[in-house]
Amino acid sequence: MGNEIIVNKTGRETRVALMENGQLSELHVDRGDNRSHVGNVYLGRVVRVLPGMQAAFVDIGLERAAFLYAGDIYPEFVEFAPEAGIQDPEATVAEASPRATARAGTPPIQDLIKEGQEILVQIAKDPIGTKGARITTHITLPGRYMVFMPTVDHVGISRRIDRDRERRKLRDFVEKYRPKGAGFIVRTVCEGQPLTALKQDIDYLIGTWNKIQTNSRGAKAPARIHADHGLVLRIVRDGFTDEVDRMVLDDRALYDEVQGFMGEFMPQHKERVQHYRGQDPVFDTFGIEPEITRSLGRKVWLKSGGYLIIDQTEALTAIDVNSGKFVGSSSLEDTTLQINLEAVKEIVYQLRLRNIGGIIVLDLIDMEKAANRERVFKALEEELRKDRARTNVLKISELGLVEMTRKRTQDDLVRSISEPCLYCEGRGYTRSRLTVVYDILREIRREAVRGGGRATIYVNANPLVADLMYGDEMESTEQMEERIGKRIVVRAMGHYHLERYEVYSR
Repeated sequence: MGNEIIVNKTGRETRVALMENGQLSELHVDRGDNRSHVGNVYLGRVVRVLPGMQAAFVDIGLERAAFLYAGDIYPEFVEFAPEAGIQDPEATVAEASPRATARAGTPPIQDLIKEGQEILVQIAKDPIGTKGARITTHITLPGRYMVFMPTVDHVGISRRIDRDRERRKLRDFVEKYRPKGAGFIVRTVCEGQPLTALKQDIDYLIGTWNKIQTNSRGAKAPARIHADHGLVLRIVRDGFTDEVDRMVLDDRALYDEVQGFMGEFMPQHKERVQHYRGQDPVFDTFGIEPEITRSLGRKVWLKSGGYLIIDQTEALTAIDVNSGKFVGSSSLEDTTLQINLEAVKEIVYQLRLRNIGGIIVLDLIDMEKAANRERVFKALEEELRKDRARTNVLKISELGLVEMTRKRTQDDLVRSISEPCLYCEGRGYTRSRLTVVYDILREIRREAVRGGGRATIYVNANPLVADLMYGDEMESTEQMEERIGKRIVVRAMGHYHLERYEVYSR
């Protein structure tokens, strides 16, 4: 089976599944107002400059102010009117990151921008959790074949184009047509394409930049100046390569939109786009819905009988590898090696599917032999080559830990389609019933002192807690009655949270 892109639209929700050899590899979800802002360009107003952090808060019209580092400010920013990112994962870090070269000689942020100043910025990272969006003045405009960088005087070629002759031809072509002082990143899909198609892409991106500059001059901050394509067209632009056999959409309007985009930028692929007319939901037809349910739990089973435990926090993601039911057939070291080799493959799959980013710690099962640790590490690196997101991985430590980072530009999939539990408030646990019972007994002692001569103390509690006080902990309740010399009446309140209770005298 080949590679496919399956699109499902239900109301304001659009889901895009990327299939590789019949297996779900990536899932992207867009729900109306919760859609990604990455790539959008705004005219913002600086609301606060923080010299101690070499950063500033900028109002761009979103719920929370965006965050701008000094190293993300165009070096000549103070000398020009606002003329200012997304980074192409196919390019090297040096080719794709203007901020990496800007930081070395960056002046203090208080010398670059002032409070109340209007600046043109682009969202490089969506708001995540309680954090505002990460922005940059280095605008990058991605096209089908090129990524245009108006503020970076550089031409980068995707490292996946490895033929020297092809690289020289593309570099010479881009050098001929790029504006002075601006730059381009040449995407992998450029390889073998007619130069007329590349020239069309260059003209389109330069025209888009000119339009952004014109619109920014007549706008008043905060204002959105340019919006990147929606989810489906971004997937088509960035992910519809020669390896994709077909794209199936169950919504006629989206199908027509994709066909129009294809006709303008990639007409040779139009026949691979199909409109789904089946009676069953399209994700059911392609077996995607059960795969989503299986893959997004905290525990993920491996085929051997081992399993992963995936815990995501605000700061990092921890993935623990366990042997589970797998007992192997020879030595302990061989059993451990087999589980770890299977685990790293599933781990990378889960990172892509869930779009997990930031700091990631892998707790592999300990291996005694250095050769086996190296073999597992090589297997991890090999799997990560399939990932379009940029990653950085450290060697396996003596404790069997792997520390790595994965580029994160938006919320991971689990957070985007879920919300904190209304019962445990996102903690993942509640105080045990027995703990609550003894909290109540201690509060009864306090109330006995506060209540003075009142003869009865009433307790309102969750039914499970009340049952425990009149059941297994009946003796403790009676002992408390004898100790304080008052009657205790426990009442079950069906609408009470497990941890909620009230203690009062009458």
